[in-house]
Amino acid sequence: MALDELKSALPDYAKDLKLNLGSVIGNSDLPRQQLWGTVLACAIASRSPIVLRELEPEAKANLSGEAYTAAKSAAAVMAMNNVFYRTRHLLSDPEYGTLRAGLRMNVIGNPGVEKTDFELWSLAVSAINGCGQCLDSHEQVLRKAGVERDVIQEAFKIASVIQAVGTTLDAEAVLAE
Repeated sequence: MALDELKSALPDYAKDLKLNLGSVIGNSDLPRQQLWGTVLACAIASRSPIVLRELEPEAKANLSGEAYTAAKSAAAVMAMNNVFYRTRHLLSDPEYGTLRAGLRMNVIGNPGVEKTDFELWSLAVSAINGCGQCLDSHEQVLRKAGVERDVIQEAFKIASVIQAVGTTLDAEAVLAE
C-alpha cells in the first residue's frame, strides 16, 4: 500500500507526520470521492515526485474517471489562480483588483463532478499554495452549499500533512545524494 510506503519512508524526526498521514487519510470521515480527490489534488500541488508517485495509484483506484480528471483539473487551475489572485491581493495598488482577469477558468463552472467536491479540492490546493483570497472564495462557496466547517477543515488538514510529507521526503532525498 502506497500510504504505508510513504509512512515508512519518513525519518524518525518526522514521527508526527507519519502518525498524521495515517490519521488524515486512513481515518478520514470524508466520503471516498472527496477524500481521494483531495489527496490527489494535494499530491500534485505539493510538487513532490515521491508523494505523487506513491499516492496517485491509490487515488486513481478510488476515484471514477471523471473524479480523477476533475481532481487533476482542480490542481491545474488553482496553480494558475493561486498565483494570479495572491499577487493581486499582495500588490499595494488596489486598482489591480478592478481589472478583468482575462484568464480561462471554465473547469470551475463545469468540473464534471459535484461542485462541492471540486470546490473542496480547490480549497485544499489553495491552502498549499497560500492564496488567502482563493481560500476565502472557496470556503464561502462551500459554506453556502451547506458544507460544515469540520469537512472544510478536514480538507486543509489533508493538504497540510501531504505538503509536509512531500517537503520532508524531498529534503531527505536531496540530503541522501
